[in-house]
Amino acid sequence: MSTELIVQKRPPRPLWWGFAPFVLASAVHCTALFAGAEAIAGPTKLALMPTLILAAMWGLRRLGNTAVFRLLLAGLFFSWLGDGAGTFFPFAPTLPMMLAFFALAHLCYIRVFWHHLALRPFPRWALIFILWWAVLLTILWPRAGSLALAVAAYGLVLGTTAALSTRCSSMIMWGSAFFLASDTILAFRIFALELMPDWTSGMVMLTYTVGQGLIIAGALQTQRSSK
Repeated sequence: MSTELIVQKRPPRPLWWGFAPFVLASAVHCTALFAGAEAIAGPTKLALMPTLILAAMWGLRRLGNTAVFRLLLAGLFFSWLGDGAGTFFPFAPTLPMMLAFFALAHLCYIRVFWHHLALRPFPRWALIFILWWAVLLTILWPRAGSLALAVAAYGLVLGTTAALSTRCSSMIMWGSAFFLASDTILAFRIFALELMPDWTSGMVMLTYTVGQGLIIAGALQTQRSSK
């Protein structure tokens, strides 16, 4: 009589566990912003993208697509540099540096959306982002001064990211929409502050954290479904 030894492997931990530090950091940061606690909001802002990078590393390394992994990590890294442009590069003008780093982040997202995460053809309704860009420039161009061309170029990159996200999962599409909303609110707060109520200061980062989190979560979901 022989006995068989059956070894049961412990099931892998859920991918979503990796988001816990990011959710906590986002909650603390956004709460501090709405409460006007700048002493807390400043440092916690620099913790947002590193904790989201941890979430991406937790999930994407286990899913095996190194191209998606590298592009998303690059996008988050450039976003982090954009978040901390004033801190990391005090010798340079903050706004142009911020625009440059976030433009690089969006170029990473554009590539990963187009080449790796697309699930469907490009919908015609996504052309609405051309209208968004035109309205944005109509309002902000006279106010942007020497940065008008930079704002126009960044808006074009941002709109392209949002448009290409419509080929991806609903989660990625909503994440890109929140990211678009965040940058739109921020642009108006920078160049047309008289049009924006005070509470929109906190909305910039609330929509930003939701958007970035949904993009990474959507990428994890898409990659897991494709395996």
